Amino acid sequence: MTKGLRKNHFKDNLTGYLFLAPQLLFFAVFTIYPIFEGVRLSMFRSTAVENTFVGLENYINLFIDPVFQKSVINTLFLVVVITLGNLLLALIISLAIYDKKPGYISFVRTTFYLPVIVSTVVMAMVWKFLLNPANGLVNWYLTKATGKMINLLGNANTVLWVIAFVTIIASLGTSIVMYVAGINSISLDMLEAARVDGASKLQVCLKIIVPLVKSTTLYLSVTTIISILKLFIIIQLLSDGGPNNASMTMMYYLYRNAFSYNKMYVASAVGVIMFIIAVIIAIPQFRVMSDKED
Repeated sequence: MTKGLRKNHFKDNLTGYLFLAPQLLFFAVFTIYPIFEGVRLSMFRSTAVENTFVGLENYINLFIDPVFQKSVINTLFLVVVITLGNLLLALIISLAIYDKKPGYISFVRTTFYLPVIVSTVVMAMVWKFLLNPANGLVNWYLTKATGKMINLLGNANTVLWVIAFVTIIASLGTSIVMYVAGINSISLDMLEAARVDGASKLQVCLKIIVPLVKSTTLYLSVTTIISILKLFIIIQLLSDGGPNNASMTMMYYLYRNAFSYNKMYVASAVGVIMFIIAVIIAIPQFRVMSDKED
């Protein structure tokens, strides 16, 4: 009886399985297999003639490499600055416009979302032109204001701040759209009741809206951090990891070892570390989603 029920259940869902099969195949070939292959490569030292199993030696060499240590510090810096800057600015702007006329809200959202639509390569090239120390508009104004030539991208103390600023500008629109959608899902009766009770707009925002969009904040935090771990194009076009590795990140360190130094085993070890970090970061989001389903 049980076997018969299982057979009937499989027949009833056969169409669904067939529709899922291509996607599952692509997922297995382009996601699952590369993960296992990356783990395998990270435990070998490869040359032109042989592959030597070295276990965790590649990971040990990574953590004693001062350039990799610098890349980890720079990545953590960008994670903190970009995530906080992006979420705070997006939340402040969303709270400022959520109760305005629909046309005004649409205008603001569209304005901030335009950099998201523009190609990252094009945007990075525009900023590189603006920050050019010889004829860039930004550096020209800074030189006029300070009386000396300033090279923001060539200064180890400012290059990471510039990269963080450009990245925030490029991603701010998405966060604003998400926050405005989250705020619009809040019951108007609740907000009106707070206003009737004498609550100011600031109190409504801090006591009601901010706690109710916590799930949106968590989602944006996780996706922003993961995107920062994969940040590559802006760094490559603006600073190329310099000056003197001042803007070297884990992703750019991976790229350099894989394609400049042909050390795929080192790049694989970095990729495995980044994958573990991404999984750890995503765990809170999965827990919140499972709690909501329960």
